[in-house]
Amino acid sequence: MSFPNKQGVVDRLETAAKARSEMLARFRARPSADDPAVLARQSARRSVIDAREARAAERAAIRQAEIARAAALAEAERLAEIERKHAEQLAAQERAKALQAEQKAQRDARYLARKAKAQKRR
Repeated sequence: MSFPNKQGVVDRLETAAKARSEMLARFRARPSADDPAVLARQSARRSVIDAREARAAERAAIRQAEIARAAALAEAERLAEIERKHAEQLAAQERAKALQAEQKAQRDARYLARKAKAQKRR
């Protein structure tokens, strides 16, 4: 088999071993969990996460307040509509009573007119 960069099997094995040893060296060079720099990074991350959660909670509270305000407004509108309909019904009842009274007065007037006309004939 021909290789384009003229590497043999031994060269490739050596390159792979070198890469493995470099990865192992990088892993060993990592600071431990109780290193002050690591602890500082963790506390910085924790403060960022806490601030993010606080903002999310604040947004949720604002959203809940907006929902409650909208519900209260809808309830007030519903009650106002009920009150308006009730007032309309009362007004319609009053108009009907007034119409009945007017019709009765007209009926009575016609009756009295007929009675007076009958009295004149006698």
